[in-house]
Amino acid sequence: MRGGTSRGLYFRSEDLPKDRDEIANILLSAMGSYDPTQIDGVGGATSLTSKVAIVGPSTEPDIDLDYLFVQVGTREAVVDFGPTCGNMLAGVGPFAIDSGMIPAADGETNIRIRSVNTDAVIEACIQTPNRQVVYEGDTAIDGVPGTAAPIILNFRDAIGSKSGALFPTGETTEVIDGIDVSLVDATMPAMILRAKDIGKSGYETTSELDDDRLMFARLEAMRREAGRRMGLGDVSDSVVPKIMLVAPPRKGGTIASRYLVPDRTHAAHAVTGAVTLAHCVATPGTVTDSMSKTPEETPAEVKIEHPSGKLDILLGENTAGVIRTARRLFAGDVYVTDYLTQDRKAA
Repeated sequence: MRGGTSRGLYFRSEDLPKDRDEIANILLSAMGSYDPTQIDGVGGATSLTSKVAIVGPSTEPDIDLDYLFVQVGTREAVVDFGPTCGNMLAGVGPFAIDSGMIPAADGETNIRIRSVNTDAVIEACIQTPNRQVVYEGDTAIDGVPGTAAPIILNFRDAIGSKSGALFPTGETTEVIDGIDVSLVDATMPAMILRAKDIGKSGYETTSELDDDRLMFARLEAMRREAGRRMGLGDVSDSVVPKIMLVAPPRKGGTIASRYLVPDRTHAAHAVTGAVTLAHCVATPGTVTDSMSKTPEETPAEVKIEHPSGKLDILLGENTAGVIRTARRLFAGDVYVTDYLTQDRKAA
């Protein structure tokens, strides 16, 4: 399925083993992640198209579904169970209804989803006229061609998804390698810094940023230190925390952002990263102070400019809402081979 601006495989949890090493081996084979082209699998050879959602009924009270997100590597045979993905989340509700896990209501179906990665709860509103998922519609989101039916996602109690605090170190701004950063945790732990402080404008294309491998090497060293300070331990084999380069808006938004994943630039922007950035913008004393106005009212709309357009976040009282779309691409079997090697890493 395509979920938001990402694409990946959606599995029923009952169809996979419980052991994460076994799951990792299956997913690496399914995606073909032992080669950067993913020629021997169904991955798309980019971080946005090498993703997996594992979905099943929840045993938690008042929760309908458990959603485990898995990022499968492209350049390396690495599987990361640490982060979550708000774009893939958009496809979870439709997948569950189409798979018979959740009965559809007539008109709209509201589903409470628990992110297993972060323990956050998200309320999803799916369009289901005649008790069937409808994918066609008039809603457009930047980074996806055409239009589709809207899927409304409301993130509840997202602050401190991994660390337990919006600012895990207690500081809204601090210094790593001589550069001001804000270490923020709201649905996705992130290191946020001003693009100009690392010699960039913040308006570069994805390819322009991706070509600067020296910048990525410096940012990776900073990211590992950020992970240590945020209480995440050794993050060398994890994509968390993510990195965002920010700049003043220039297309009518609240702020401009380039989202790193972390060794490449996102073609658009991650939803969870956008929620984190919106909380950063809404807090005085962060690195965004000099380039955006702190919202004074609740709910507050934060418009994030990214390489493919804009992403709007509506911040309420410990909630964040966003509109996404999804599309079912195919259903069937994927064949896997036992590719277990000593070099494989499972996070």
